[in-house]
Amino acid sequence: MDELLLVAGSAARDLSDRTGFDTNFLGVHVSVPALAGAETVLLPYTHFSVLMRLDKRLAAVTALGIDGEKLMDLDRSGIAWRLDPRLAEDQQTGERLYARNDIDRGHLVRRASAVWGDSQAEAAQANEDTFHYTNAAPQAAKFNQGKDLWLGMESYLLEHAADYGRRLVVFTGPVFGDTDPVYRGVEIPLLFFKVAAFLQDGELAATGYVVDQTPQLADLPDVPRPGAVEEAPPLGQFRTFQVPIRDIAALTGLDLDQLVAADRMPIAAELPTARVTSTWRKLLSPEDLDLDFDLNGD
Repeated sequence: MDELLLVAGSAARDLSDRTGFDTNFLGVHVSVPALAGAETVLLPYTHFSVLMRLDKRLAAVTALGIDGEKLMDLDRSGIAWRLDPRLAEDQQTGERLYARNDIDRGHLVRRASAVWGDSQAEAAQANEDTFHYTNAAPQAAKFNQGKDLWLGMESYLLEHAADYGRRLVVFTGPVFGDTDPVYRGVEIPLLFFKVAAFLQDGELAATGYVVDQTPQLADLPDVPRPGAVEEAPPLGQFRTFQVPIRDIAALTGLDLDQLVAADRMPIAAELPTARVTSTWRKLLSPEDLDLDFDLNGD
């Protein structure tokens, strides 16, 4: 029987049997990006792993494998957010950050994307694992819930995996910056990134995206107004961009060399020395995402 631990008012199960993100999920080795210069801890869950950045008390990056053939539709009702018992409380953010405000606990690994498996029990365990605070990041409610922004991009990635029965790897995380506002002792990231990796014609391919919640945070009365992002391109209504993966590496400090080499954004190869942010392509809708999938799933 699993040992039950009382954490932040809810029961947290022992997680010692979790195997985490499968680095060979795509049939080629794809590692969880490392981060130099900061103290990190890699936490395995079901189908995903979280690289925690302890100085920020938030994830540096999450790594998820999505099996489009095994996705299940399970309910989220009754699942409470909980701290991870493998970390001290002061090494992660908890309910205090999200209480009595318009800041959501934004899933980094999206719940629906992790809910798959050979059995319902496996999928249900993944479902519950996504509700650890280590997998949450503070996001303005309008940003987290808006289909044209964060949710819209995630839905598009998930639909591709499901429609084509594809396997897809998604890396997600915040982009920490000097202008991030501090709220209740936590730096609130203005930008978030995603990198989708998949096999195309038998070879590793990847595409990178950045989304921006700056205008949504400005609407929150008790959050300090964020400053301008240095060298940011002109931002439109959606503030969603396809970007060279090398830009994500430069902005986050993550080791993304393997994915940079596999980047399918044409301008990334055409202008290899372009200034960071100068080649970002604004997306007007989730359908503008270029995953380079073909209909045969090759």
